[in-house]
Amino acid sequence: TMAMKRNGKSPVSSESDEKVMFFKDVSLGPHATQLRFRLIHFWEARNPIKKTLIGLELLLIDELGTVIQGFIPPGRIKKYLPDMKQGSVYQLNNFYGSKNKPMYRVADHIATVSFTWNSEMSVLHEVPISFDEDRFRFHSYEDFEANCDLKGDLYDVVGHMKLVNGQTLIERPILDEVEIAASRRIMVHVQSHDGPVMKLYLWDHAATDFCKKFNSYENTPTVLLVTTVNTKRLGGTLALTSISSTRLFMDYDVQPTKDYFTWLASNPEIANQVSAEVVTKREALTIAEIFSYMTQESAKDAFFECTATIDDVVHGSAWYYIGCSECHAKATKGATSLICTNTRCEKVNTTGVAQYRAKISVYDNSEQAFFVLLGDAGRELTGRHASELVTNYFEANEHKGADHEVPVPEALISIIGQTHKFCVKVTDHNFSGNTRAITVTKILSLDTPPPTEVSVESNIAATSEETVKTGNEVCGTSNGRGDPADGESKRISADAETSTAKRPRC
Repeated sequence: TMAMKRNGKSPVSSESDEKVMFFKDVSLGPHATQLRFRLIHFWEARNPIKKTLIGLELLLIDELGTVIQGFIPPGRIKKYLPDMKQGSVYQLNNFYGSKNKPMYRVADHIATVSFTWNSEMSVLHEVPISFDEDRFRFHSYEDFEANCDLKGDLYDVVGHMKLVNGQTLIERPILDEVEIAASRRIMVHVQSHDGPVMKLYLWDHAATDFCKKFNSYENTPTVLLVTTVNTKRLGGTLALTSISSTRLFMDYDVQPTKDYFTWLASNPEIANQVSAEVVTKREALTIAEIFSYMTQESAKDAFFECTATIDDVVHGSAWYYIGCSECHAKATKGATSLICTNTRCEKVNTTGVAQYRAKISVYDNSEQAFFVLLGDAGRELTGRHASELVTNYFEANEHKGADHEVPVPEALISIIGQTHKFCVKVTDHNFSGNTRAITVTKILSLDTPPPTEVSVESNIAATSEETVKTGNEVCGTSNGRGDPADGESKRISADAETSTAKRPRC
């Protein structure tokens, strides 16, 4: 083979007298020379809209420890894929140095090694020199903040886990592989050294890999390294999301996790501290943003904050329901008594207590919506319990029968015109199209920030999440624990418009 000189540099001779080029010397344009490298990782790149295969992307490292991206067009994948194995060492003859893409880069090099019509790749079974296993590009919270939403380089993060799907690591979190495969997501709160707690959203294969790896450890893992995360901001909060190139490592998997594990052991005060304000902060969204969120395929139950003005209380639908005195779930009329519909309660002969389920019309600068006030949220707005208002009505109207529907009381009508910060929950009913009415679980003061829970175990307010699929931005969700009315809201928000209120059998 004729040796080619580039940039005035002489090619390096190997034992077989082949001319080998180092990655640092790779320039743009065709190269009739040889590369030797370890294949760190490879993944499919797909069009985010049409889902069509764009090609196979590779992450390669040479004997000098330089990392470069590789690319195989779709029509050539079959030729090389059978011999490709993560961690193996290869030689490649003939390639094209194409310009590294500006979006979602995973290596610093200006060029990408593109496989051409005459590229020949073969496995090196006997490797005369050593190749590093991997190379990471770690960034801090401040770096992630600075690069947020720029869609440029995808950096790696290493840190210790504070929460996994809202569960602390004090007692080992239970991760159901089937459930996670179905939901396609895991949310981890991770802290890097003594920086702020960051929300990390793992999607699809990254969620599955995390689950399998986490469950395989005998002791609960604490250190997590995630490669090529994309930085987004939602509701003013930094979020890290996995993409198709993401890989995961824990505790003793690779040297950086081992080093971090050692550091963590020698800094127990960092390991034990809880940045509760970051962990428990709910995302503040407009009504339009909540509606947009509800249309996403990957959306799941989630909590948000939303500041809106009440412009009406909906008449013609029940503003309360009869709930179980024990658990507040909806109670139904049996042959001789009221029966709780909550399968975990199943209280027979329950006492019926009126609970709020008032539908109100609200608006902000972006959109108009219907909110459903449940339980404590209704009491916080009116200052009165629903049962008190229902009882007062029947005492003043003794001639009304037990099945009479109580009209909307003055206490509810008086909230029209008020502006409040609502804690809202969107549920399966909103995603399935059964109803666009959004459940309110709590009312927050407009003047003061919501109280921060001291104990992160006691209350994990849910957040929202995003995923990026090779450039496609899709909003997703998280889960969390809300107020006592939350369980009730899932059961009854779907029929908020249709149920007929009955007089409680007190």
